[in-house]
Amino acid sequence: MTPFDYEYLQKILKDRSGLMLSADKKYLLESRLLPLARDAGLAGISDLVVKMKGGSEPMIASVVEAMTTNETFFFRDKTPFDHFKDTVLPELIKARGGKRSLRIWCAAGSTGQEPYSLAMILKDMGAALNGWRLEIVATDISPEVLEKSRAGLYTQFEVQRGLPITALVKHFVQAGTMWQLNADIRALVQFRQFNLLQDFAPLGKFDIIFCRNVLIYFDQPTKSDVFNRLAKVSEPDGYLFLGAAKTVVGLTDKYRVCPNRRGVYLPNDARAAPSIVPGMASGAKLTSARAGK
Repeated sequence: MTPFDYEYLQKILKDRSGLMLSADKKYLLESRLLPLARDAGLAGISDLVVKMKGGSEPMIASVVEAMTTNETFFFRDKTPFDHFKDTVLPELIKARGGKRSLRIWCAAGSTGQEPYSLAMILKDMGAALNGWRLEIVATDISPEVLEKSRAGLYTQFEVQRGLPITALVKHFVQAGTMWQLNADIRALVQFRQFNLLQDFAPLGKFDIIFCRNVLIYFDQPTKSDVFNRLAKVSEPDGYLFLGAAKTVVGLTDKYRVCPNRRGVYLPNDARAAPSIVPGMASGAKLTSARAGK
């Protein structure tokens, strides 16, 4: 692969998906694209680039898919799911008692483990959510991973990564050598092909947005743009969950840190009700610093 090939691939990946490959990521590109080139009967990545430059949209789509498919597993990093279950859900159940509905967006949902983890938590809430309209929208740029997600079929290795044995017994059935999520869990999640560079408005408003482990691949201006557009589809008293290594600080003033909840953020909206910090009296006022302060 020549430097010109690498430069071309950097540009097309940035333009098509927002993925920003730095100069030291040549090894990553080679590891993912060499098998793709060989499967297409090509000698190497340079031949792949020639085909892409020739206008082969299927090849371009395959390259973007190969580079944007990321590893995931059930209840990844655990802490965000604890926050979701122990504090965020109870607060929103109280706040949404009138309309009895919750909408959640998992951006870059990959092969489905994140949205299905949330669905299992919702199902385990039992009577607290009886009669509620619950909707999890999981989006990803890759049609291939969305197909896998909809099936809800996972290998023994995949269900052993992060999934408690109690959840496996309760929410899965064995299907040959695979494990499949029960229909009631799968029914809670809608999977849609979607690019984070697209307009978010058609997706509607959300009470909770999970956007974890995807923005690390974007450059700073793209991150800021995504945060600003996420804020437009966040309910004023909604929540944004990011990966543990990410922050909105210095990137946007549309969100502020949620105290005592690592990786959780609140919209900076004057209409939003003050959140309750765990351990704080319910009548106490919370003063939150604005992002970047």
